[in-house]
Amino acid sequence: MAERLPILILLGLTASLANICGGWIVSSRPRFRRTALNTFISLGAGFMLAAAILEVIPKSLELSKVTGAAILSGYLFVHLVEHTIASHFHFGEETHADEVFGARAAWSALAGLALHAFFDGALIAAGFWVSMQLGILLFLAIFLHKIPEGFTAASIMRASGRSGAAVVWAAAAISISTLAGVLSIAWSRALVQTALPFSAGVTLYVAASDLIPEVNKEKGVKVSVGVFLGVVLFLVSEFLLGMFL
Repeated sequence: MAERLPILILLGLTASLANICGGWIVSSRPRFRRTALNTFISLGAGFMLAAAILEVIPKSLELSKVTGAAILSGYLFVHLVEHTIASHFHFGEETHADEVFGARAAWSALAGLALHAFFDGALIAAGFWVSMQLGILLFLAIFLHKIPEGFTAASIMRASGRSGAAVVWAAAAISISTLAGVLSIAWSRALVQTALPFSAGVTLYVAASDLIPEVNKEKGVKVSVGVFLGVVLFLVSEFLLGMFL
């Protein structure tokens, strides 16, 4: 792992900076075209779904006899968080300030996103413990939804009436949580047997239960095709990485 650590830290920083980029989009302009955001959401959904099912779950099954329970625990953990702590957030732009966004609901939604982000980072680091190829694939999967994640965090704060500084700090908090997830696993191989399958369950939930429903809200086939393109992008990335690593 020692030779992979600099690459892991660099990619972890890149993923976390994508959160800040999403927040900057919200803070720097009053309106944002949803087309670009929907593209990231749909590509990320397809890529993450393929990564979880084709790579992370099979690799997890090789590591531990309790992998199935850990995957299910990760999935149910996010389900619980999103129906208790962060019951008012969804990925994408939040515009319904009248429905949810008092101070408590806004900060609760941000806390839920921070937990998402932490396990994003943990998944990247766990992947690098298994192999360089898996680590890079998982980085790509996480990176594709990092801009929508930062955008969501900042959008929540703006919809709740917070200042521009709070909008930026919200995205920064998600960014820090991502990097914390990376660092929490980067130094201990012993955590991988639990962290990889648990994070697989989290990823499966984010892809199938968070991002796909956002795609399904949009009319037309373009955004739906993006999910299939995300799967194709995963397969191409896996093939290319297999050739060079």
